[in-house]
Amino acid sequence: MTINQLQNEIISEFSLLDGDMEMTVFYIMEVGQKLPEMPETDKTEDNIVKGCQSKVWLTAKLEDDKIYFTADSNTAITKGLVSLLVRIFNNHSPEEILSSDLYFMQKIGMERFIGTQRSNGFAAMIKQMKLYALAFKTQQAVRS
Repeated sequence: MTINQLQNEIISEFSLLDGDMEMTVFYIMEVGQKLPEMPETDKTEDNIVKGCQSKVWLTAKLEDDKIYFTADSNTAITKGLVSLLVRIFNNHSPEEILSSDLYFMQKIGMERFIGTQRSNGFAAMIKQMKLYALAFKTQQAVRS
């Protein structure tokens, strides 16, 4: 699936909640529980996303020109938020990630239920994922 198809799928899932704040927050936490387990050895200071109020660990690897992210957080809501990003960006090329326009947040009205601090943290997660993509793209350019 493309990045936009994945975003549309998420928008569709959230539309079923009909804007119910409590159900939306619960759903985000539920989504986070489905995030694959991150090895404890990856939960290091180097892998912490700077700018998040909660602790968020993020790693990335490039395989067959696709990026695969692993992530975790020490809070349920933040883990759910990072899991949405992992779902959208996983298994895509650095170019696809760098050229993507994330619009699902506005469509699901995320600002209504995550607040300013988490919005800043969410932006930091996106920035970190795009920085990984840029680093991998640069590596690819150097090799070719």
